[in-house]
Amino acid sequence: MMETIKNILGLGSSVNFADLLAKGAIIVDVRTPEEYKNGHIRGSINIPLGTLEKNLSKINKNAPVITCCASGMRSASAKSILLEHGYKEVYNGGGWMSLKNKLS
Repeated sequence: MMETIKNILGLGSSVNFADLLAKGAIIVDVRTPEEYKNGHIRGSINIPLGTLEKNLSKINKNAPVITCCASGMRSASAKSILLEHGYKEVYNGGGWMSLKNKLS
């Protein structure tokens, strides 16, 4: 059951996020600016989920995109929004702390 939920949210373990970064992936942190200020992944860009559609020009459509947030729920929504707007390679990195650990 948990594996099915993880796959729906895009949190499957088959994605190697470090390899994606090596290929030029962009990390988009969709938490609030306050949350982002309290800790984030170096090099990530902060675009809160509620403003994502207005800020699509800040995200390269030709690069892989990894979304993250606090738990994985907002980043799942962000992934869906980006796919709806024509982004081809989008991954839900889940919670930023977990993603940061996977990149170490």
